[in-house]
Parts: sequence; structure tokens; C-alpha cells
Amino acid sequence: MSLAAAWEQLRPKLKIVEQVPFSAAAWALLERLHATFNDREAHAHLPLPIARFSAAARKEIYAKARTFDDVRTASLDSSRSAADPMAHFAQAYNDDVDAMMGVLVPAARYRKGHYAYGKFTVATPHGLHTDHSAEDPKAAGEPICIARIATLGTHHVAGNYRTQDAATQSMLKALRYWTGVPEGAPEEVFEKLLERGVIKTIPVDHVMLMVAGNASDNTQVTQHIAATPPEGGLHSAFFQRQYKLA
Repeated sequence: MSLAAAWEQLRPKLKIVEQVPFSAAAWALLERLHATFNDREAHAHLPLPIARFSAAARKEIYAKARTFDDVRTASLDSSRSAADPMAHFAQAYNDDVDAMMGVLVPAARYRKGHYAYGKFTVATPHGLHTDHSAEDPKAAGEPICIARIATLGTHHVAGNYRTQDAATQSMLKALRYWTGVPEGAPEEVFEKLLERGVIKTIPVDHVMLMVAGNASDNTQVTQHIAATPPEGGLHSAFFQRQYKLA
């Protein structure tokens, strides 16, 4: 069975997300990742949206997130807690993403995950980072799916960051540690890189396929950074599920 046919068969089984249509280029990329996920050249074209949350799910998740004025975080492994108002959605996300990854990356096996929801108020964003596999120091490129619901976005470094010129590399370092560099303060640097397209915004309400893993010459992990909430904070929800390769 072709990858496209297997993907189509999955459609009626999904609980809270809906598959997005893929362009010919996206299908070509997915075929490469399906054959060999740890394909460094292919990784330079990630993240890729693979699904979006249904309108009903978005509305309900956002409504629950708005009932809290702090941020609540939980492991996806413990999302069956009846006392957690987001547990049902976290479990449905787990099931849907596992099903999609079973088709797109058959070698993927669950490693870890978490979710957070409520009112995000931190004034400065989590510095530019990658998601690591501390459980396996030798881990290279591993699939990871993240989703930000409703309002607070996430940004990523587009393309192969290793090919950037020295000045751009310095600017990315400013975002990684959120400190000034000769090219400017981190807030200024962020705006410059966003304007130039070096930094791009990940759409909210979508499940994004990205690359996690420790430093390796054989992979290009996805570098990303959380958006800065406005003064007073912003309600949102975040889901993350990471895999290892069998």
C-alpha cells in the first residue's frame, strides 16, 4: 500500500485532529522521512504541519485553558487523571499522533511527552532551543510532534542553520541565551531575523512534525523558541510528544 493510501485510511480513526492536505513537495519530503527518518537534508525542510485540531476541539481546549490564571504542566504519561480538565484532550492527542506517526514514520516508538495549559505570563521567551533525548545521549534525529492551541505561537529557525553566515550565527546565539551580541539586543535580533525569514512562525492549532535529539553530525534538530506573551499574559495550551527510532 502506498503512503498516501495508508494516510487516507487513517482519516476516520482520528479523534480530535484532522489531516491537512499535502502539496507534492510535502509528499516527497514525507516519502523520504518514511524511508529514512534520519535524513539530514530532509530535516532542513521541517517543521511540517501534518494535522490541525478540529474546530470543536480548539474551542473546548481554549475554554478550559482560560479557566486558569497560572500554567499547569503534566506528563502525557499521567494524562489519565480524572482531576485534570485537560486529560481527555491530552489522551486523544496521544492517540491521534501515535496513529499518524505509525503511518508516516513506522520506526517511531514513544519516548516521552508533556502538556501545559493556562495563562502564560513569562515576559521573555524560552531561549532558542532544541528538544533533547537525555534518556539516550547517543540519540540523533528523532521525531517529535508539538501543538500550540489558540493564541500563543512558537517560532523556528528555517532551513539549514549551519549554513548561515557568521553574523546570523551570532544573532541566533543571542536568541539561544537571550543575551545581547554585537548585532544587537535579543528583542531587536529576533525582529530582524523574523523580517529576513531566518525565523518563521509555526501556525497555532496545528500538529507540527519536527526533529528532536542530541547533537550529531547526522541530523539537524529543529531549533525553536516560544513567543513572548503580551503584558498581562495570554491563555493557551501546548502538547508535545517525542519518539525514539526502533
